[in-house]
Amino acid sequence: MRDIDLNLLRVLDTLLAERSVTRTGQVLGRSQPAVSNALQRLRAALGDDLLVRGPDGLVPTPRAEALRGPLRDAMALMADVLRAGAAFDPAASSALFRISTPDRQSLAVVPSLVTRLQKLAPATTLHVMTADRQHALDLLDDDRTDLALGWIDGEPHHLRHEVLIEESLYCVFRRGHPLLARRRRLDIAGVLSFPHVVVSATGTRTAIFDDLLAARGLSRRALVTVSNFTAVPQLLAGSDMVGVFTRLAARVFDSAFGLATRPVPLDVGRLPTRMVWHARFDRDPAHAWLREQVRTIYRDFRS
Repeated sequence: MRDIDLNLLRVLDTLLAERSVTRTGQVLGRSQPAVSNALQRLRAALGDDLLVRGPDGLVPTPRAEALRGPLRDAMALMADVLRAGAAFDPAASSALFRISTPDRQSLAVVPSLVTRLQKLAPATTLHVMTADRQHALDLLDDDRTDLALGWIDGEPHHLRHEVLIEESLYCVFRRGHPLLARRRRLDIAGVLSFPHVVVSATGTRTAIFDDLLAARGLSRRALVTVSNFTAVPQLLAGSDMVGVFTRLAARVFDSAFGLATRPVPLDVGRLPTRMVWHARFDRDPAHAWLREQVRTIYRDFRS
């Protein structure tokens, strides 16, 4: 311990999360040479390379990988000790809040959250990452996000979670679509008779609706598969394709892009959206305040 400057442990903790000297410097407010020097001192003190260059950034050695979990816990414990009794003043805070969410949630949630932050905590900033379930959990474990929002099940015991909303699925299509023809009853056979646009953050050609269909012996034709919602409004407005999304996303397509929406004519239940965070931030005043802002937004959505 006499050979270790405790400030170096914060550098190592951040390096293991960011896997980049440049990004670590940005997070800690230090220059790249200062971070590189700290890494050299850590290597000398611990007798290990700790992080070596890989094809996509720095890669931890087995020794560094073994240190990552205990070091993360030790840093969180130290933060709790120093924070004890401290209050969070959103009006005076310049905190960076980091969340992950699938596109379908960010369409509705991010604008509302930005509005609240600008009003209540104008000096704070928001960083949003698009992530599927496993990536969202990895980001929390690596301390690269404060919250994860989305359809996340089977959370590990070291994570906290709560259900924010349960949503039905809606069909989305252009207003002049043949499915809206007068006296035509919307049924699942009609919906599946048209090609679909599918949004899949994982890069596959299916989404949760496909799993729900398969469980009932049904399937749809995915004419176009995209990894985010950017092109979806234009794709639907200019064709007879159909999209199937949750209610909040469908509401945005209706109000912002003039597309038509109808409930999916098949009983597939409701999809829960959860808020997930690491247990070490349960009592953190800033994190608790952020979670309450998200809860308030979803309460408004439910009303």
